[in-house]
Amino acid sequence: MNLKGRDFLTLRDFTGEEIQYIVDLGLDLKDKLKKGIPHPYLQGKSLAMIFQKSSTRTRVSFEVGMYQLGGQALFLSTRDLQIGRGEPVQDTARVLSRYVDGILIRTYEQAEVEAFAKYADVPVINGLTDTYHPTQIIADLITIKEQKGDLMTIREKFAVLEGLKMCYIGDGNNMAHSLAIGMLKCGLNIGIATPDAYQPDAEIMAYAKGIAAENGCEFVLTNDPKAVVKNADVVYTDTWASMGQEDEKEARAKAFAGYTIDADLFALATSDAIFMHCLPAYRGYEMTEDVLEHERSVVFDEAENRMHAHKAIMAAIMA
Repeated sequence: MNLKGRDFLTLRDFTGEEIQYIVDLGLDLKDKLKKGIPHPYLQGKSLAMIFQKSSTRTRVSFEVGMYQLGGQALFLSTRDLQIGRGEPVQDTARVLSRYVDGILIRTYEQAEVEAFAKYADVPVINGLTDTYHPTQIIADLITIKEQKGDLMTIREKFAVLEGLKMCYIGDGNNMAHSLAIGMLKCGLNIGIATPDAYQPDAEIMAYAKGIAAENGCEFVLTNDPKAVVKNADVVYTDTWASMGQEDEKEARAKAFAGYTIDADLFALATSDAIFMHCLPAYRGYEMTEDVLEHERSVVFDEAENRMHAHKAIMAAIMA
């Protein structure tokens, strides 16, 4: 499958087969790294990384991943760029395209990432916006495939993810949007539970419902956490107050009362369900300490897989 030159802005732009191709590439690159097999697919290439939102996992995983692929990554904060002083996005995109082989952007507005992609002559990767977080979903799918693959005894490798049930409990944010799209495109069933005042974007949910109908998947949107967690194979949550919403933390804590994933709620899932969180995690809010540290919590495997996912994305579109 040839994805060279494609932008990676949202999973809406990719088919289920293309998403699973990147997932399988990530698993292969992880295996090569563990076995000490060199994989310099991006030898001599460079990635510009523009961060308007700070990050531990995104920066380190892309930077180390690019190094492992034989290339180099250049970290750029808005303080380092003229874009922070008002230079038009289209000018920055065209200039950087003359210097580097790919551009990663982690920012607030999806429109800014889309504008970069419109004017850049090299692949643009969305490292996170307030609307979508597509790179995280590749890491999540790698993690689920690793953890749940043995459930699908004789089924073809491509179908490993199909038929599993995920539930997402919490804020209707960029993760709710991206999980709904990514999971449904790969054949998983998904239920999302959020407070009424914090529901996901209606247009994105309508799009997700269309995918569910097309793929024969179950898709539930509700305000009842117990309804979606029952018999789930994967239980997922995210912080209730994302970056830029710190002033809302206490108000959100009250609004999300009853949405904390504790031992009792987790027990409603299947007996071998896994717990996932994209981090950073706030114990006592979106989940309790015992759930985060549960023997079936794969949160830190998931965090590790960010690097393998990012390597796969870069190798697929930049090699």
